[in-house]
Amino acid sequence: MTSSDDTSTPPVRQAKNWVRVLAKYREPSTRRSIFELVVTLVPFLLLWGLAWAAMSISHALTLGIALLNGLFLVRIFCIQHDCGHASFFHSRRAQDWVGRCLGVLTLTPYDVWRRTHSIHHAQHGNLDQRGIGDVLTLTVAEYRARGRWGRLLYRLYRHPLVLFVLGPSYLFLLQNRLPLGLMTSGWRYWISAMGTNATIAIVLALMIWLGGMMPVLLIYIPTSLIAATIGVWLFYVQHQFEQTHWSDSDEWQLHEAALAGSSHYVLPGPLRWLSANIGIHHVHHLYSRIPFYRLPEILRDHAELAAAQRLTPRESLRSVNLHLWDEKLSRLTSFREARLRYGAA
Repeated sequence: MTSSDDTSTPPVRQAKNWVRVLAKYREPSTRRSIFELVVTLVPFLLLWGLAWAAMSISHALTLGIALLNGLFLVRIFCIQHDCGHASFFHSRRAQDWVGRCLGVLTLTPYDVWRRTHSIHHAQHGNLDQRGIGDVLTLTVAEYRARGRWGRLLYRLYRHPLVLFVLGPSYLFLLQNRLPLGLMTSGWRYWISAMGTNATIAIVLALMIWLGGMMPVLLIYIPTSLIAATIGVWLFYVQHQFEQTHWSDSDEWQLHEAALAGSSHYVLPGPLRWLSANIGIHHVHHLYSRIPFYRLPEILRDHAELAAAQRLTPRESLRSVNLHLWDEKLSRLTSFREARLRYGAA
């Protein structure tokens, strides 16, 4: 990628220069943020009530409404995500408490997630700093160095059934109940996890008291799991594409990794709205303090960024078959390609 006024600038310098360009988009509008919050929460709550009312008509109808509502829960998570980046309100205190409340709906303890996600942003693309807030990705050499059992475990982990069906359920229903990765980092993260858990328990107890187990089984769990699955898929395609970027610490540069290692997921308009423009991920990683509703402005103003790292829904499906980072070719590759090229089993 090159800027329009300096085509000779090296890639790393260009990425840093984009940060200065993007700084003017960082200021949120309190009125716009409140509007986005309202137009997300109101339909979510209305669909929740509609699904509850539909139980007296048809369980299948209830389930269908609950699954549809999962799309609004994805948007709720994306707003929580902006709160975690301090990009939603001018007041840090206000957005932290909005984020904590939304975390009850998304089953995600806000303070724990905010910390692990900041680690993801600070280390993404660094081969020597993997393990927190990312999808485990081995290099071809690391995979070949594993024994048969280690290779089998990694193959199971990268299988679509695990990544996109079992994984989201485990992550949001179980893993998020403890401050994993921050277990010894202080009481703050335990309070975040346990406080979120306690509030979720109160919500579930009220649901059972008012309607028995059926609202939990037909509304709460399906809505949560469809949102979790969509969320994991979005996170996956944001960084797992063939020409993504990884490098060792001595060659790694934060802004280059942010720009080259994040995709621009080109979604239809309704899906862009429901995912709060999270598909414009290369810009988000370059400057995470920009509110989600200002990201389209950047693409309109800067054609270079609009054209960069484009990934269509059809192309994203092919990324499921990419499993290993090929350090020699600087791209993701499949198990089959690695076996043919290097003899990896």
